[in-house]
Amino acid sequence: MIWFSLLVLIPLAAVVVKASGGGWHTYTHTLSNGQTLDAIKLTVITSALVTLLNMVMGTIIAWVLVRDRFPGKSVLDVVIDIPFALPTIVAGLVLLSLYGPDSPIGLHFANSRKAVFLALAFVTLPFVVRTVQPVLEEMETDVEDAAASLGASRMTTFRRIVLPTLVPAIFAGASLSFARGISEYGSLVLLSGNLPHRTEVTSVRVLSYLEGGDTAAAASVATVLLVVALLAIVALDIIQRRVSRRG
Repeated sequence: MIWFSLLVLIPLAAVVVKASGGGWHTYTHTLSNGQTLDAIKLTVITSALVTLLNMVMGTIIAWVLVRDRFPGKSVLDVVIDIPFALPTIVAGLVLLSLYGPDSPIGLHFANSRKAVFLALAFVTLPFVVRTVQPVLEEMETDVEDAAASLGASRMTTFRRIVLPTLVPAIFAGASLSFARGISEYGSLVLLSGNLPHRTEVTSVRVLSYLEGGDTAAAASVATVLLVVALLAIVALDIIQRRVSRRG
């Protein structure tokens, strides 16, 4: 608890205290700023969409890695972790070289909201894969085989037997994905262009406040993101519990 407090609780408490120093006026003044509000909306909505995509594609990738055999499988299993290993600014450079003005594949997404989506999808993909994969590896196929022998279709077997087991892992990965998405900075700086009201995300907005010397406003925006992350994690936990029961 002491170590956890030093790393997490005390810094978070310091941010909240700093933001609360000016009372509610600090929050209302900051959130009434159109540029800040647009940055928060873009960050939260895009992170939510990316999380939904990761829940589907991450589960499919994990399934392929565990249940299928194909050449290059071990290489793919290693490549999945590259977004974890790369410094985020390097990830931004990689994405800019692929989707920027000089794109070798003819896709120019720089300075657009598509760039924000791509950057967040790149850095958050491994979360669902790496939470679902161990669960699939530990699952025995005997129950699935028994269901098939009794006439259950593949979809029924997946929905009634496999999915309830995977749901906690999928939603755990989704929580991590969303939390990482709303806090991402490095991979977005080069590709998104940080255009106010268009492609500026919340982390960039916080940096702008800090560079302007308005630490209270920066802390208030950070506090809003903290609350959003906590609410999202709680909501995902409630949903996964209900889905597990119905399964």
